[in-house]
Formats: sequence, structure tokens, C-alpha cells
Amino acid sequence: MSDPRIDKLADVLVNYSIEVQAGDWVLISGHYLAVPLLNAVIAHVLKAGGHPTALLDAVEFQETILREASDTQLEWISPLETTAYEQVDATIGVSATQNTRALTNVDPERQRIRQNARRELMKTFMRRSAEGSLRWVGTLYPCPAYAQEADMSLNEYEDFVYKATFADQPDPVKHWTAIHDEQARLIEWLKGKEEVVVRGPDIDLTLSIAGRTWINSDGKKNMPSGEIFTGPVEQSVTGWVRFTYPAIRSGREVEGVELTFEDGRVVTAKASKNEGFLLSQLDSDPGARYLGEFAIGTNYGITQFTKNILYDEKIGGTIHMAVGAGYPETGSQNESTIHWDLICDMRNDSEIVVDGELFYKNGKFQV
Repeated sequence: MSDPRIDKLADVLVNYSIEVQAGDWVLISGHYLAVPLLNAVIAHVLKAGGHPTALLDAVEFQETILREASDTQLEWISPLETTAYEQVDATIGVSATQNTRALTNVDPERQRIRQNARRELMKTFMRRSAEGSLRWVGTLYPCPAYAQEADMSLNEYEDFVYKATFADQPDPVKHWTAIHDEQARLIEWLKGKEEVVVRGPDIDLTLSIAGRTWINSDGKKNMPSGEIFTGPVEQSVTGWVRFTYPAIRSGREVEGVELTFEDGRVVTAKASKNEGFLLSQLDSDPGARYLGEFAIGTNYGITQFTKNILYDEKIGGTIHMAVGAGYPETGSQNESTIHWDLICDMRNDSEIVVDGELFYKNGKFQV
């Protein structure tokens, strides 16, 4: 018997997150382990009058390409991908995996070559997302590998996922609407503000948000969601931060990341584990050493670190920053082939002051 929460989540993705309309071309991609959710998504797209195209996207395929391809093959971009990035109306991505560490021992230089080759695809995606011609949402399907990473049984992890997405509730959209409304209140308060100062045991950072827009992340692009974010003025970031949790990218777990910024640029970077990979990513291109995103997690229903950024960056009481590409809709002008989120806990002896007013203290909003 299928889990009814799967169909409920599919309904939310199709009819709330990307609001499929009759005639929309919808690209649906995901791992083969996620077939139950992918199939439910396809059914809901059809009910909404959309035209679904489904593609398998597995880290196992990526591993084979990165290990076996020549440099020329790594740089090749499929015309199918180019067409999709330029023409689809909406995308739904569903992550799952058999092995969260499949890419751990792949040469970072080969990953960098492939990332750089996809620069124009990233720019197209960012541009179309900002202008509203491409609607997108990403989620994950609870599978054993993710459950193991989170130190949970599969049943426990399934409950965690469906609770965080409100797929266990009679009316999930009602809950996402309430989150939207509360975040809209915070964004209204931030409108027109210019300077952000963040202080705590792990951070002493100043940045400008002058002229930048805060975005209400309410389940429309990430599922689950619960954050407000913006793109800092590129040359404004000054100070130091030590990220509380491991930063995971391409199967590598980078621990003890510390960054120092001057005039917006990362001038010193170190890590207690996988420092070489950290440096290789920061050297991907000139934009990789600047912040593309500054965000505050607002989902207090997500209380534990699970080693999955889709969930972890939303933890209420944390902030996160992304080195690399910024979202144009925030006003960010930073371009890069990477967008790497790193998380800092703000629940102890920490505060955010905006234009001299206390906005946030010890993980709670003060306005």
C-alpha cells in the first residue's frame, strides 16, 4: 500500500510550489529511488493540464562522467539541457541517492572543469528564475542513505520529511501560507534598511543590504522551506565567520570552515577537514570568493542537523551564507559557477543588528 503522504507532497509541489497551468511544459527530474514520488508528480501535472517530461538524474551517472570522460567530454553541454534551460516553463527536482559519498574521491579539478563549462546554463537559469519565466522547486525523497546520514531509521526519516513539508497535514498549503505571512512581516521591516552587523561566538561580520531585496522563501522553490534571504552588496562584506556545521558539497564533508572577508572577498579560508577541496571551490572563478546570499532560517520545526542542505539551511535559529552566484531577484550582481551554502548557529550569545536596531537575538526575531 502506498504512503498517502507521497501523493500529498506531489500535490503541493505541482499545485502550490510551481502552480502548473494548462499547457505548461514541466521538466521532472530525479533519482530512480524516487520513482514513487516522481510518478505521483507526473500524475498531478497531467491533472493540472501540463505536459510532463521526466528524466533520471543520479549521482551514479555523474560519478561515471567525472571519472571516465576526457576534458573535451567534461566540457560538452547537451543540446537537450540547453533547450530545457531556455524553454521549459517549470521544473521539479527530486533528490535521492544510494550513496551520499559517491563523489568524495573524484578529482576536484575535474569537477571544476565541468562546473565552468556549465556557466552559461547557470546564468540562464538564474536570469529566467529572476524574471519569472521559469518556475522551479527542489525537494528530496526519503531514502535509506539520507536516513543514515541523519542518524535515523528510514521510518523515522520519512516522518521527519513529511512533517517538515506538512505533507502529514490535512491542508499543507494552509501551513505554508502562514509561514509566508510571518516572513512577509519581517521583510517589510527590513525594507529600505542598509547595514547588517552580525555578532556571536562564531561570527563578527558587517555587510550592506542597501538597495537589495529580501526574498520570502515559503515553499515555492525549496520544499521544505522557511527562510528569508538577500544578496549582500558584493564589496561590502567585512569580517570573520566560523561555520558551525560541516559544509557538504559533491559528496565531500568539509568541517571547521572559517572565512575572513575584506572588501567583500574571501581573503583567508581554512578548514579542519578537506581544506583542499574548500580552496578548490573558492578558486573556481572570480565570483566564488564573494557572497551571493545572506539568509536567516525560520523553520523552527526543523530542529536537528541532518547533513542535507535542503533541510539544514532552514533550521530556525541559524543563518547561512552562500559563496558564489547570487540570485538576481535580490539585486545580487555576483556571478559564479558555484553556489555553496554554509551554516552558522546563532542560538547562543549572538545577535543581528540592522541600521543600529536589534533585529535578532539568540535565534529569535526581536521585531
